[in-house]
Order: sequence, then structure tokens, then C-alpha cells
Amino acid sequence: MHRKTIAHTPNKTIYTNNLHNNSHICDMYFNGIIIALATFATIGLWHPIVIKAEYRWGTRPWAVFLLVGLGCIAGALFIPNTILSAVCGVFGASALWGIGELFKQKRRVQKGWFPMNPKRKNEYLTNDDSSKTQE
Repeated sequence: MHRKTIAHTPNKTIYTNNLHNNSHICDMYFNGIIIALATFATIGLWHPIVIKAEYRWGTRPWAVFLLVGLGCIAGALFIPNTILSAVCGVFGASALWGIGELFKQKRRVQKGWFPMNPKRKNEYLTNDDSSKTQE
């Protein structure tokens, strides 16, 4: 490390890092912006995952979402890089949030807001619909 002492008092020594030649752009910290963009991208990624998973498999993938979420959150605890740890944690939290969205997506399909998978039509029957089919 290239340190240059710029002040020395009995109680404190102040150092400066001369690697950047007083370039102010290098003194900015982009970690927060990078984490925010990664969070935005992760949420954008999980939105179609939930829609496609519910269409193909219904609410059954909730356990996979749980394992992915817990695994990513646990993994984030062991990643020393702040940005990667945060992105891994956000990905895990999004997976856990996706569990609730998976069940909400089923209700959206029942309301007709999203297309229903014709191969699983019987899974979308409500209590009123199922009593009518049994008569």
C-alpha cells in the first residue's frame, strides 16, 4: 500500500493514499448503485419465473423456491465481497417472496387476468366450481 504521512500529532497519524492522483471520480463509491441495479434486475428476473412456473407446474414449485431462497441467504453469510453477498441475499429474499407470489398468481389466473394452462384446468376450480361438477 502506498501511504504518505500528511500529519503527525502525538495522538494521531493521518495518512493519505496517493494512488489516484487527486482524481475525484475515483473517490466515489458505487456499491450502493450496483446493489440497487442488481436488486432491480433480480426482481425483474423473478417476475417471469413466477408466472412461467405457475403456468407449467402450478403452486408445486414453492418448495424449490424455499430451498433456493434459504440457500442463497445462507450462502450470502459466507461471501466476503459486499456486493456479491448483497446480490446473493437479495436473490434469496426474492425467491422467498416468490412463494407468496406463486399462490397469488394462481388467484390471478382464476380471475382471468393471466392465461390458464389447459392441461391443469381442474386445479383452478374454486369450491363453487367443484360443487357444480359433482352434482
